[in-house]
Amino acid sequence: MVLLGSTGSIGVNTLIIAKKFGIEVEVLVAGRNIALLNEQIKLHNPKMVVIADENEIQFVQHHNVYAGEKAILEAIKQSKSEIVVNALVGFLGLKPTLKAIECGKKVALANKESLVAGGNFVDTSKITPIDSEHFGLWYLLNDAKPVKKMIITASGGAFRDWDLAKLKNATLADTQKHPNWSMGQKITIDSATMVNKMFELLEARWLFGEGEYDAIIETKSLIHALIDFKDGSTTAHFANASMQLPIAYALNQTMQEEILKPVNLLEVGSLEFRAITKERYPIWEIKEDILKNPHKGVIINAANEINIEHFISKKIGFLDISKNILKAYEYFDLKASNVDDIFEIDKEVRAFFS
Repeated sequence: MVLLGSTGSIGVNTLIIAKKFGIEVEVLVAGRNIALLNEQIKLHNPKMVVIADENEIQFVQHHNVYAGEKAILEAIKQSKSEIVVNALVGFLGLKPTLKAIECGKKVALANKESLVAGGNFVDTSKITPIDSEHFGLWYLLNDAKPVKKMIITASGGAFRDWDLAKLKNATLADTQKHPNWSMGQKITIDSATMVNKMFELLEARWLFGEGEYDAIIETKSLIHALIDFKDGSTTAHFANASMQLPIAYALNQTMQEEILKPVNLLEVGSLEFRAITKERYPIWEIKEDILKNPHKGVIINAANEINIEHFISKKIGFLDISKNILKAYEYFDLKASNVDDIFEIDKEVRAFFS
């Protein structure tokens, strides 16, 4: 396989599953964590390695190392692997997804932005989602009963229990205090704003087609998806919080072995569910509209990425991230007619905030 984003949490878990199933790792693509990358190279012996910065090539302990976006696309093109695991963060992940599909490869997708920004131009029949929420929906849909509504769950992020009046003073360090687990900086901010869940609803829309979608907070992150069926029954997908289960199915769909220990409901004792409110998560104001107009995903993604950059550099406050996304959503009325348009719209939205 080709693994994009090998040193992030999804990449690390993918390599654990690859070793478990004896899957050869042909290409490793990583960012700036060269120390961890070098450990992965020793363990998995890839044929090619790609990193973000060419100035750091000298520190990579491999004979065949390249750098930059073009190198990623070329590595996908040259590879003999049938599957590409895309765990890159951000809009950077769209071109590799498109390239992998163009080359006839299957994509195990953890890069939300590929579908959020470019869903209209991605052949989802070539996609296997790695997100636990979409995996949960897929798992439940195997029953093939008539569906009324598909629901995914959210943790609520770092500020789910905060006094609303304090949110305007939230710092970058505050956003990183996730109540359930440790993730990368951007996705933890996205969890705090609930943008992450908005993206996942858009992903679900592209993966499973038109229909009714929603999200709720489940504070222990043990239920990842629910489906309301037309007969009035509801099923839920329970699993202990680990990306290894959806990754295992993406890499080996004939899965017959235990990857996680089952959830012990007696130990859990109780579960708590909450509504996602616009007062705490202002981005939720556009939930219904964006699901009806999923082509506008490229607008909210670009606005989100540039405003997160401004938040990290202390140019804006935490609440301004959502406020500015909503401003861009209202201001721009652009619809891509081809893939190139996606990249032009992305540039235009970013320039709006520069």
